[in-house]
Amino acid sequence: MINTPILVVDDDPTFLRIIGNALKQQNIDTLLAESPEAARELYLSQPIEYAILDLNIDGQSGLQVLQDLLLHQAQCRALILTGYASITTAVEAMRLGAIDYLCKPASVQDILKKLQTLEPATKQEKETENRPVNPSEDDFQAMSVRRMEWEHIQKVLAENDGNISATAKALNMHRRTLQRKLQKRPVQQ
Repeated sequence: MINTPILVVDDDPTFLRIIGNALKQQNIDTLLAESPEAARELYLSQPIEYAILDLNIDGQSGLQVLQDLLLHQAQCRALILTGYASITTAVEAMRLGAIDYLCKPASVQDILKKLQTLEPATKQEKETENRPVNPSEDDFQAMSVRRMEWEHIQKVLAENDGNISATAKALNMHRRTLQRKLQKRPVQQ
């Protein structure tokens, strides 16, 4: 059970209200922030053990918020939420210190379930944490060709710092074709 307040940072006031109420029903206090600046004030003034961060907060990167949060609160366990999921951003979030990553729209139940997995590890879990894991072949789910294309485009776009023209050239693709592909929502699996 989570006994400390959870910092929730999202620029959508409706989402903040819903997640705040849902967590309150679970007897979990929340600290809500609609901007990176408001979040910073909160995590500089008190200890934060858990955080839920949107990837895009009012046009700013939630990954920057994550980095600053972890700089000041190294013990914090953060969950990243995003409406534009890609392997590239998921890997980057994990590299920067996020514990997990969820795609929007995520239900309150999904978020609560994920938060339960973010609870501090027991002594036994810590001992087995560094052991290699051999995933079963049955657990593997291959991505569709469309999803792999989307992920590759996102990777090349990130390598070119978001420059559409440079990305199109690197992919040997017409710029307009790339723009059309980017306007579509990411495909699932």
